[in-house]
Amino acid sequence: MKKICAAVTGVAFLLSGCDGATTEDYANQKPKMDIREYFNGPIEAWGVLYTFTGKADLQFYATMQGSWDGNSGTLKEHFTYSDGRVDERTWKITIIDDHHFTATAGDVVGVAKGSQHGNTVNMKYVLDAKRSSGGSIKLTMDDWMYRVDDKMIINRIKMKKFGLAVSELVVTMRKK
Repeated sequence: MKKICAAVTGVAFLLSGCDGATTEDYANQKPKMDIREYFNGPIEAWGVLYTFTGKADLQFYATMQGSWDGNSGTLKEHFTYSDGRVDERTWKITIIDDHHFTATAGDVVGVAKGSQHGNTVNMKYVLDAKRSSGGSIKLTMDDWMYRVDDKMIINRIKMKKFGLAVSELVVTMRKK
């Protein structure tokens, strides 16, 4: 019995340190990502939503327009989906310091918390996502953006419900 308890305690200890990556892990990566600079002006985006089984389910094209007044920003997004739906979201962003920010949007529950280091941005939030069949579902979003060069970002968003993966979104953004 003592061996089982010791093994369980050891596994629990090891897993407690497995919180995953943080933006600080990318602090030395280039080109530097600063949302105030990148999300200022027009941007185009193309995305694919994958089901939990890995099947490509829905595609979209989006246009975005960002603007800043000091450390307060607005990012307006307009989405056109492959099933014919259109949607819009407006983010209100507040910079706390060079590495941390908060953001709100109409379909975000509460406040999104974000961080940026090196070429990477991460935001965590709960999205009240519209369903194509009507209604909505609250999803926990783990939103990662990686700046590839001066114009391009690769964005990967993992979506969970009750801690279980339900879908993933991969987006390519290009600054105009």
